Amino acid sequence: MIAVGKGIKSAVIAAGIMVVLGACTSQYRNHGYVPTEEDLAEITVGVDTRDTVAETVGTPSASGVLDSSGYYYVRSRVRHYGARKPEVVERRIVAITFDNRGVVRNVEEYALEDGQAVPIARRITDNDLNNQSILGQLLKNIGSFGGFSS
Repeated sequence: MIAVGKGIKSAVIAAGIMVVLGACTSQYRNHGYVPTEEDLAEITVGVDTRDTVAETVGTPSASGVLDSSGYYYVRSRVRHYGARKPEVVERRIVAITFDNRGVVRNVEEYALEDGQAVPIARRITDNDLNNQSILGQLLKNIGSFGGFSS
């Protein structure tokens, strides 16, 4: 009876160690899509258009926001390790830019090493209310109506 108890205890300890070690292994997740080198080789600068690029390599992850100047394909590989913050270990970006006629002007590739941190500017609009209640705001506006013109 004592030997069986020690065997169960050893099995529980071994299982606990395996769970702890399993939780400490890295897990990787891939996000996004980037065309293969073979697909990119099929794109001809100065000949292909937006439509032919989309047919050849697929629709982009993103496109130019302001003037639709290009297609951007983004792929990231993120490492999750235990309770630590996830870390981007690989990023690949393919940027295909077009001229004003919609013809391919350039195909460029970027990696994580090519990037740089961009500080985000926080702009806060002052509403000049200074935590006034609705009643206080209404009373403040009494008599401040502008003239109406016909």
